[in-house]
Amino acid sequence: MRYLWSVPAAVVAWFVGGFSATYLKGLPEGTTYFVPPRIDLVVLGGIAGGVLAGLLIGRIRIAVPVVLIVAAGMWWLTGNSFGEQLLVTLLMASALGGFFGALGTRSTVVAAFALALPVAWTALRPAEQLTDWRWLWQLNGLLVGAGLAVLLYVACWKRGWRSVGSWIPLTGFYLACFGIVASVRLVSQSTGKPMDAVGDASTEAFFQSFEPLLREYWPWMVVGVLLAIPMVALKLRALPPPPPPADPYADKSNDAVLSDDLDWIDQEEPRRRLLARRQPAS
Repeated sequence: MRYLWSVPAAVVAWFVGGFSATYLKGLPEGTTYFVPPRIDLVVLGGIAGGVLAGLLIGRIRIAVPVVLIVAAGMWWLTGNSFGEQLLVTLLMASALGGFFGALGTRSTVVAAFALALPVAWTALRPAEQLTDWRWLWQLNGLLVGAGLAVLLYVACWKRGWRSVGSWIPLTGFYLACFGIVASVRLVSQSTGKPMDAVGDASTEAFFQSFEPLLREYWPWMVVGVLLAIPMVALKLRALPPPPPPADPYADKSNDAVLSDDLDWIDQEEPRRRLLARRQPAS
């Protein structure tokens, strides 16, 4: 019964989380690009949609085939041919996102790592539309800090403060995701160039993305960490108290508590028999 609602919801989540913002943003007149044929949107959108679909379904053996079928169907509805290499890239990105999304339902730390790339990609989207640096710093910084707070909160969803140790590697991976987004976007803009030049440029863009991010948005990231601490504390406080440990002697009588050398206390003594007095021989 669970799959009756989770599979349709995963189909909608794959499209909404991965490609709806680009599709509704505005496309050339007369086109129906459900999946725009751009490598950055194919990779990032496929991973983002796959992660959301995997989180909803929760089973790897169901999530991965579902996202593959949905990705291939949306590609066909767009009007593209199945012989293009972008289709293989879309299928691989969707399957990878669905795998880690379904794996994240078992461990919330894995779910936080899986959501880091979609959150980083979403946080940088307003930068494409804004030209005023002041609004860019405020809006993008707010999204970067809020995204970090959400990831830290998700990491501590099940285990509480025991998962705080994952905050440092999770923050580092979150910063690395911004570099991944910048590299993928640069690769999409370098079509027709030699592969060596594209690889060098993408590597340089990956490492150069950290300096402006830390220089401009570090106050927002500090605010995100400070916001995640009370969020986790309030969540743990709202949980019911843990049940008391089970009594190992609950199904046994009180005699089971006594040691072996005291078992004779409750044992019934054998009935004594009185023998008749022996008559002396005369």
